[in-house]
Amino acid sequence: MTQALHSRPDVFDTVVVGAGVMGATTALFLARAGQKVALIDREDMFRAASGVNAGTLTLHMTRAQLIPHAIRGREMWLDSANWLGEDVGALATPGLSMAFTEAEEELLRQRAHVRQEMGAPIEVLSAKEAIRIEPGVNPTLRAAAYCALDGHIPTYRVGGAYARALRQAGVTIIENSPVEGICPVTGGGYDVQMTGRAHPVRGHRIVLSTGAWLEKMLGWLGYDIPIRCLINQLVVTETLPPVMRSVLSIANGLLSLKQFANGSVLIGGGWQGEGNIHQGGTRVIPENLRGNVRLAQHVVPRLNEAQILRVWLGLESETPDAMPLIGALTPDDDAFVVGCVHSGFTSGPYMGRLLAERILGGAPDLGAFDPTRFSSLPATGTRP
Repeated sequence: MTQALHSRPDVFDTVVVGAGVMGATTALFLARAGQKVALIDREDMFRAASGVNAGTLTLHMTRAQLIPHAIRGREMWLDSANWLGEDVGALATPGLSMAFTEAEEELLRQRAHVRQEMGAPIEVLSAKEAIRIEPGVNPTLRAAAYCALDGHIPTYRVGGAYARALRQAGVTIIENSPVEGICPVTGGGYDVQMTGRAHPVRGHRIVLSTGAWLEKMLGWLGYDIPIRCLINQLVVTETLPPVMRSVLSIANGLLSLKQFANGSVLIGGGWQGEGNIHQGGTRVIPENLRGNVRLAQHVVPRLNEAQILRVWLGLESETPDAMPLIGALTPDDDAFVVGCVHSGFTSGPYMGRLLAERILGGAPDLGAFDPTRFSSLPATGTRP
């Protein structure tokens, strides 16, 4: 399959660039609808944001406007055996967002209120009620917001499940092939040029789902949309006896905690590392690592006993308004984008399915995610 693409250009109904959860889901549903689909990634599948994030299925940290999408995405993860073909280990648990200061409690109540209005089943509990649910939490707690619809997923299991489903659906997967150019073809379609390949891959339409790399690729099509790249730090401990049953977070967003079935605890919360997505390489900032771990130990004192096993860094991309880009880039419906969803792993499969529905002629409501809200259509007409 790979050698054939070296010897002659191949033509697909749709070429999807970016093999994370949103791009892969789009490709999967298009192929199952009968399209001939190619899925391209600069590395192995699920090696960037989708494969190295914390795997939290959360409504507490999801933007209020995206709550309905996150609920549907969470349902898809929990039902992966039916639509993906494998159970990827998604676990439904409650979630507690906590407040330890007066300012955090005020923020907690504000965040709970706006999410309640968007359909999230969140209720604010007293410290006593919250500690009854999670006895291991620091008793200096002031209040907590409780949500029954949280959970988490071991992200290392997801990429393999997608790869098997995609191949079964007939998708051509092209890995370790950085895209270096996208050129419109006379008469329609696009040629996707990749490093180290003599011939491009041609698609009657393209889908860009490259997260932190979207800014560069959108520029090739005439769109100037700034994409912010966060380099989030994640920490995993040795295996421990049970110390929590819920997904725990702090209202200010600086901490997330979850314990997996094997007993290890994952510590996150958006503490930043350093790196450059274009030049490559990431680096832990030691003071941020210490701050993240100390905060986790303050919230769950039993973590003082835990040894840190591993630290890694994951990417998260964000638009200027922190809302995703999903929809058509051209009036001809031959170029599309999906990506940059804050807490996007939760809603990712649902977002990909929505875009596939749109490409296949459906009319899902994507108005809030219109990519042209930041950049008008290219001045040269219907195609760049």
